[in-house]
Amino acid sequence: MQLTHPPFSRYYVLPLCLAGVLFASGVFAGEQVYTPLSASVRAVLQRSVSDRAAPKLAFATQHEADAWLNEMSRRLEKRLPDAKYRLDFLKTVHYEATRAGLEPELVLGLIEVESGFKKYAISSASARGYMQVMPFWVKEIGASGQNLFHLRVNLRYGCTILRHYLDIENGDLYRALGRYNGSLGRPEYPNLVRAAWRNNWVLPRRDISNSRTPVSG
Repeated sequence: MQLTHPPFSRYYVLPLCLAGVLFASGVFAGEQVYTPLSASVRAVLQRSVSDRAAPKLAFATQHEADAWLNEMSRRLEKRLPDAKYRLDFLKTVHYEATRAGLEPELVLGLIEVESGFKKYAISSASARGYMQVMPFWVKEIGASGQNLFHLRVNLRYGCTILRHYLDIENGDLYRALGRYNGSLGRPEYPNLVRAAWRNNWVLPRRDISNSRTPVSG
């Protein structure tokens, strides 16, 4: 699926500064704001987070999958030193992002800003895990007992929520990121995610377009 958004060039891009601590004390930890959902939207989101299909990478060839994983693993090595866990993390990011129609590299940039790749990060508003998901989402669209510190659960919720906000904003990534962070209309958070995404995770253009549409801009 294609992710469309307006260029970020009209917004001032701020330097990327991360707290990088277990408790996400920085002002950019996720604090999604609760708003009532219509029955139809709730049903769609419930189906999305409840799917238990086996994760698989969406690349045209195994060579392309290996190239993506190897390069991203190299970039992530200092943050996640355990090679086996790092590979599982990247496979889960790619699967959940692609499943939601998001760029996996964008999701990596968001995780960098939200939690600094800290699995057990907790914000001052109680947002949890890699993608700093607010606990009210489990009650709203999930099932009791779901653990937001679980890798796949956290990424499933985070990607589903960002996709939901993109749909609300008709593909406007700037506004969707503002909703995700609870700072709609302010440029700081969208610019931080954009900077992390473009500076640290985007790959040189190459022929991997069979799996997803490259983002321009």
